[in-house]
Amino acid sequence: MSSSGVELPTRSGVPPAVKETSISPRKRRRVRSVGRELWWLILPGAAVYLYVVVVPTFQGLQGAFTDWSFGTVGAPNFTGLENFTRIFSTDAGPAVFRTLQLAFVVVVAQNIIGLALALLLNGRVFGRNMLRTIVFAPMVVSSLVVGYLFKYIFGPPGVGGVNQVLAALGQQPVDFLGNPTTAMVIIIVTVLWQSIGGNMIIYLAGLQGVPAELEEAAAIDGAGYWTRFWFVVRPLLAPAITINLMLGLIGGLKIFDQIFALTNGGPGNQTQTIATLIYTYFSQYADYGRSAALALLLAIGIAILSIIQFSVLRRQERNS
Repeated sequence: MSSSGVELPTRSGVPPAVKETSISPRKRRRVRSVGRELWWLILPGAAVYLYVVVVPTFQGLQGAFTDWSFGTVGAPNFTGLENFTRIFSTDAGPAVFRTLQLAFVVVVAQNIIGLALALLLNGRVFGRNMLRTIVFAPMVVSSLVVGYLFKYIFGPPGVGGVNQVLAALGQQPVDFLGNPTTAMVIIIVTVLWQSIGGNMIIYLAGLQGVPAELEEAAAIDGAGYWTRFWFVVRPLLAPAITINLMLGLIGGLKIFDQIFALTNGGPGNQTQTIATLIYTYFSQYADYGRSAALALLLAIGIAILSIIQFSVLRRQERNS
């Protein structure tokens, strides 16, 4: 209150009297009531998530340390780390190496091709919106459907579309999915065909945020296309690169649908990965404990690699 009797505003710009009476008790009660109603709306979804996701996760975590299997009578017995030692004494070693190899190839190819398409379709290309839609369209198709589609295309002689074309041309048929090398190549092609559109969209969003004035200034200074990209565009694309590499690594380590549809881990388990091996332990051997143990190892491995990759990429972002 000033000496003239006029109430001055406080530092926040609102007089004390206005602050005290701005929200009436009735309005406060109404806000609290709305908050309680929102919690009631969240409760059904939270209960379903708890029952479908959280509870099975903890059951699987517990089962990884027991002899839980189809033939178990009564409660499973605690076996400690036996399931984990059995995993590494069997065929899990090659599956781990194959999973890392597949994830590395997919991540690198996804980002190189996705970035190239984004740079191409970010420019003045005729029908670029239609081309963007065509490249992104496979993302909305089920991975299992895509796998069976490529299985039909590269199927055995007399069945596969490519072999039918080769037969019509008088060429020898090729058993693409019966050879481990060609089978892995087809798995990689299938994954890339479906996932590149997502990488392209993220890079396109990043390119939209690059000010045209910076590129124009660099061009005026005599910088070529690749120089402008490396020193002007690339640092501003660092967040998009981080997102794509993180999503690519996580997705690459747990590829399942395409392998299941194309080869189901064959021929001779030569395309078996950790994800398909989990399914094999569970469905064919009914060894639920070993399946849960391998799933736990996969989750821990993805978490560790993701944290390391994220830390490195964020450091590079700050240095860009």
